[in-house]
Amino acid sequence: MEQYETLAYDTALSTLAAVLVYVLLKVGWDGYRRWRARARVLVVGSGPVGLTAALVALRSSKVGRLDLLEERCRPALLARPQQIALDPRSVTFLLALGVDFDNMEGCWHNEHFFTKIGIFQEHLLSILEQKKQEMDIHIHLGTKFTEDYLKKIPASDLPRVIVVCDGSCGESSSVLGITSDYIVESCNAYGANAALEREDQRQVPTPEIRGHDLHFDLSAYGVEFAPTAVKEAQHLQPSAAKPGFHLKIYGTFRNRYMGLACPGLDTKVVKFLRHTPNSSIMKNIFHQSFNAYKTDIEPRINDLTVHLLQCSRRLFEIMLSHRRVTAAYIEGDNVVVTIEGEAARVLNFDTGCGVNFGLKGLESLEEFIYRMATAADQSDVFEALSAKIRHSKQLAEEFRLNGLTMAMFE
Repeated sequence: MEQYETLAYDTALSTLAAVLVYVLLKVGWDGYRRWRARARVLVVGSGPVGLTAALVALRSSKVGRLDLLEERCRPALLARPQQIALDPRSVTFLLALGVDFDNMEGCWHNEHFFTKIGIFQEHLLSILEQKKQEMDIHIHLGTKFTEDYLKKIPASDLPRVIVVCDGSCGESSSVLGITSDYIVESCNAYGANAALEREDQRQVPTPEIRGHDLHFDLSAYGVEFAPTAVKEAQHLQPSAAKPGFHLKIYGTFRNRYMGLACPGLDTKVVKFLRHTPNSSIMKNIFHQSFNAYKTDIEPRINDLTVHLLQCSRRLFEIMLSHRRVTAAYIEGDNVVVTIEGEAARVLNFDTGCGVNFGLKGLESLEEFIYRMATAADQSDVFEALSAKIRHSKQLAEEFRLNGLTMAMFE
């Protein structure tokens, strides 16, 4: 009996030792495989989101080769005069990627950084070009992403990850066979936009201007003005009656933009401005709003310059459109695709904060690339895709509920 017990004990020890050796070898091999794992990454689009995506990919340390594709040539890419406002969250994110705001033309105000898109893109391009000396990076400006481009890539050289950042009008997703269906949701607010281009003004970065709880006296158009204490002949004024309109003036002195928004309540004024056939009313509101809130060093809009002001004809409902499919797996080629920036979600109202909205989607990109590079099977791939899709949906939902509040109402 003792002999059998000893044999059973020895067998159990041998089995345990074999299991431990197997586990250690597997863990060691998996760790080595993950350490060695690299993925080829293709970023389509070299706007602010695309260039930032390229920097995120390089930071992941799991990129064996990075290709950056842009159909515009370098002068056209860097000549964009529009201004962007980077909020504190985006600034922190970009600092971690090596962006040096001290060496970029722009200005700070309330922890926001204001610069021109072309300047921002040039700075990010210069970072990528510096990294080419130590990493396998290929920047293809003036090259469009097409089916022919894909066919020319040898099967062994296909990217493991494609990051689509070609904007709301881009065609890359359809080239990859991804549906263009969008979910359109109301942000429970109404708004209107205006633009003013003055060639005699400077093209320099300028902080945003905001006005809150504004009410408009439309009695001249037969609409009662709710607040009772209104100064005679005053068209625009803050009021204790809430909720009112929220105004933002942004852009450079040469290219001025305005956003006017209010919560989705059907007051008499809102109803009138949503349905009026008189397009001159909104122009008059933006005209008076700009003159009331502009900086002291820029000229007023007067009868001679009001024709330069272009604006919405009336208030419209602010809607968020986001793709039903923001990440996909192309099984035959073993390629995953993630769609970022305005190619994934876009607002029909310009808040001046679109870049920040796009950069938030990149916060999960580094982890996604890591998981794709180290994926051992399709189960790992699908788990990574599911996590990326959840993050994209979360961003859309957060913006729909709180985005306008942060961008316009605060």
